[in-house]
Amino acid sequence: MDGTSPRSNVLLVTVDSLRTDAIGPYDAERRTPVIDDLGDRGVVFERGFANGNWTPFSFPSIMASQPVFTDSGRIGVEGRPTIAEVASEAGVSTAGFNAANGFLTSYWGYDEGFDEFESFVADVNASIYGKYLATHPTVEAWLQLAASPFRRLSAKLRGESDDRPFLDTSRMFDVENAATEFVASRDDDEPFFLWVHYMDAHTPYVPAPRYVREVSDQTVGTHRMLLAHTRTGLGLEVGDSTLDDLRTLYQAAVRQVDASIGRLLDTLDAEGLRDETAVVFAGDHGEEFQEHGHLAHYPKLYDELIHVPLLVDAPGVESDRSDRPVGLDAVPPTVADLLGIEAPDAWEGESLLSPVDDPADDPADAESEPAVASDGGAVAGAGTHPEGETAGEEALGGGAESPGALTEPPEPVVSVTVRGEELTAQPIPRSLDDGDLLVSARDADWTYIENADTGEAELYHRPSDPDQQENLADDPTPEREAAIERLAPAVASHIARLREEAAALDDAGDEEEINEDLEAQLSALGYR
Repeated sequence: MDGTSPRSNVLLVTVDSLRTDAIGPYDAERRTPVIDDLGDRGVVFERGFANGNWTPFSFPSIMASQPVFTDSGRIGVEGRPTIAEVASEAGVSTAGFNAANGFLTSYWGYDEGFDEFESFVADVNASIYGKYLATHPTVEAWLQLAASPFRRLSAKLRGESDDRPFLDTSRMFDVENAATEFVASRDDDEPFFLWVHYMDAHTPYVPAPRYVREVSDQTVGTHRMLLAHTRTGLGLEVGDSTLDDLRTLYQAAVRQVDASIGRLLDTLDAEGLRDETAVVFAGDHGEEFQEHGHLAHYPKLYDELIHVPLLVDAPGVESDRSDRPVGLDAVPPTVADLLGIEAPDAWEGESLLSPVDDPADDPADAESEPAVASDGGAVAGAGTHPEGETAGEEALGGGAESPGALTEPPEPVVSVTVRGEELTAQPIPRSLDDGDLLVSARDADWTYIENADTGEAELYHRPSDPDQQENLADDPTPEREAAIERLAPAVASHIARLREEAAALDDAGDEEEINEDLEAQLSALGYR
């Protein structure tokens, strides 16, 4: 750890099922003041892409900078060098708190390297009632919503606010309290890496009523919220009115996360740590609201699921926006750079930071701060600053040449999913044999998707078709053919790699049975 660096700590905030258009840095009509401030202070990556459509396919990249199914044949990170392990070995204090996502537990190796780790998944020691609610979040949501008018009236009579949900359905406060306790109790001289993962934006969406009122033009009554949950829970047809209510609940849940992050940052400030703590913020995947006929996040690779928020707010880094496509496998090497530690060779992503100058060229620059590369590689790239200067010109003092300036287009971002016989059945995949393998590749403007088992291909031009409704693969033009020629090799290469590595892992699908509590938790989230 470089003792002269003002960045001693890193806070990694991940939000499950978070769409880009749900937060202010990507949609000016949204009100997420804390996240908006992170975007204003730091760098907003406008083309951040998840490497998978749901948590188990995305998080191996977020925590271990490796694609799902590679090396181990598993969907977790066991046996892979994770951010926490690398940081811990470098003498950094580590803590991770996950709001009861069963895919981010010790079973899948996510506890490895953390000095403190808690997933808040119900266990055999919980009360029968507590276990039932933890594994039936929709029922807990109904209870919370039904009781909210009485709780709100009681809070008003006591002169209190209604910030806190009647029941902590999303485990938000468990995560928040554990994180703030870790920050307050740590050794003042020890740098830290802290990861928190929120589940509020995952179904069911059960925000505190005050956030519903904040994000909606009119009050969405408790009966309407209950009806929306009931219709979706029973698999009934979702009309425009119900869809609008679900979107309102979702947006309010995001606002609830925003407030929690704000309280965590306030704790850092109170402890005198905010000015030396970098914040990396990301969604692990998005959420569909019937753009392609469904809700939630089924096995698809369209932008409502793959285009995700990615922000970096670090002391010494200039505020900027980047339009270069980047994958979430960039998170681990970026965190390592922020902590001043070396990234392992096994990590496949590239850091979003680069030196402003080479300290070896000028001893006076030995303490220069890295700047987040708005072109995703070197600082002097094509990213345009709001005032018209390139980001590189600003960072390098008026057009000085960067030692690592980009000369070629960035590599496409590759994403993966596995689709079973029924699209709406989301099984827990143990290997590539659990369904058809779908792989996509994205550059700045185009998305190419291929089903490795059927050969079916899709091509979309995102600037003219942002919802990816018109498949252009079978309607060739020179421009479309050029896009396929750029992206198809990346897809083919990834498919070949996964197939080869799966063949080399004879026991890839012979894992031990998931324990009863974890299986119940995953089932409650819609996974079988």
